[in-house]
Amino acid sequence: MPATLLDSATAAATGSATGVPVRRPRPVPPGPLPAALYRPHQLPDVWQLAVSEHRAVIGDAHQVLDAAERRRHAELRIAAERDRYAAAHLGLRRLLGAYLAVDPAEVVLDREPCPLCAGPHGRPAVPGADLHFSLSHSGDLVLFAFGPTPVGVDVELLPEPEVADELADSLHPGETAELARLAAPADRLAAFGRCWCRKEAYLKGIGTGLGVDPALAYVGAGERPTGLPGWTLADLAVPPGYAAAVAYAAPRSARPPDGREPSGGHGPSDSQDSSDTGPFDVPTGSEIRNLSTAYHPLFP
Repeated sequence: MPATLLDSATAAATGSATGVPVRRPRPVPPGPLPAALYRPHQLPDVWQLAVSEHRAVIGDAHQVLDAAERRRHAELRIAAERDRYAAAHLGLRRLLGAYLAVDPAEVVLDREPCPLCAGPHGRPAVPGADLHFSLSHSGDLVLFAFGPTPVGVDVELLPEPEVADELADSLHPGETAELARLAAPADRLAAFGRCWCRKEAYLKGIGTGLGVDPALAYVGAGERPTGLPGWTLADLAVPPGYAAAVAYAAPRSARPPDGREPSGGHGPSDSQDSSDTGPFDVPTGSEIRNLSTAYHPLFP
């Protein structure tokens, strides 16, 4: 049997300063992983690396990345962006290789069909592998999530307070109201960061990303994320100045007969019915509308 790389306790739920449970990602060591990994069979595995701690191995990327990744890396004009991309994709391939018991350079990366337009830009995937995964990076930090069901992860450097206040208008009205009730700018910024990351993790999990208006799904800006039908959201313990969250779909067999989580819903005053949602509750029909061309993501 393969050995687990790190003590599983490093990925267990832990407590924040407020006593609210959060997930603590496992650190990805620089260089090749020393052991194989068990595939997650219930909760997703979440991993974290700091680009600054992986600079010595970034040069390995060109021997491991595929042609498309090498082209994308070459297109990046800013050195910090090239380093972040190389560290993120090298880490992703090494983790996938450890889970799938293949050489990292032999991992075939693909995209599932987009649930909005059926184009080849949905969730990332390894064809034929029963393993879902997601990647996110911002600043010096890269996060990875791997699970037995669709999963999304997001990490963001916290923006300037005035940027957060401006972008708050693009959130669900219930979340905008929650942020407006916070008088202290630092509290409002932290609440915006966790709300945005929860939302983007969910949208990445369902495969649409920001092709769906972020105002549609209510995830909450409070200390605890609000459940969505068929999905669980959890905040992640990351260094100061960042916010991060993971979202993962429950197996159909784990859901109540009506397909909803006990805490499911779309906001405190929203009675929207999600009974017509597709596999893993990807929104369909009238629940999906494209973003206005005037809308811009938090970070490119």
